Amino acid sequence: MRGYEARLWGLGFRLIAGVDEAGRGSLAGPVVAAAVILPPRFKIEGLADSKKLCSSRREELFEEIQANALAMGLGIAEAETVDALNVLGASLLAMERAITALHPPPDYLLIDGNHLPSSPFPKAALPKGEDQSPAIAAASILAKVTRDRLMAIYHRMFPQYGFLRHKGYGTRDHMEALRRYGPSPIHRRTFRGVREHVEDSRQSSVLGLQESARAGATGVFNLLRTDD
Repeated sequence: MRGYEARLWGLGFRLIAGVDEAGRGSLAGPVVAAAVILPPRFKIEGLADSKKLCSSRREELFEEIQANALAMGLGIAEAETVDALNVLGASLLAMERAITALHPPPDYLLIDGNHLPSSPFPKAALPKGEDQSPAIAAASILAKVTRDRLMAIYHRMFPQYGFLRHKGYGTRDHMEALRRYGPSPIHRRTFRGVREHVEDSRQSSVLGLQESARAGATGVFNLLRTDD
């Protein structure tokens, strides 16, 4: 799993950041990206793609990564940004924000996927990078756990949608809640499954809730950016 890092270390690069995101396929909530620089040749047992781990193991690894990483950065693209840029554009923007938050800055970037965010640092795209790079696997865990915690906050704000269970993805319960209540302020209104309900007359029954919660949603994002 360390082949790419080993070759880069051999070329003289020392601060190699892995970058990944979580939440691209969700119908609600932000895309969250993370960038992580691990110590050279540092090993974390069980480090793997976040999607292959149970939530309790992700939480354990999250704490271990935080305790040992040389640098970490988070970047967020809100649902409104996803609608404005499309999900790929929002994902790349979140990655750019995560990379900018790294202190010290990286020597080289390993990006999960096929697309590269804008950045002044040397970089490479690695499809299925979580299986090829420990730094990318660590970033996937940080992004996933951070996003899950955000969706738990939103569950308290909008309990009728069940975000704590499905984290905004298109489960049967989530789709039924959308049909019943219409979209919330954190739903991605351009996504199929959501946009059909944007003009639904039932949405008027929750307009007051939407307006009162919008300020709270903005506050959550601003707080996370400050923490970054």
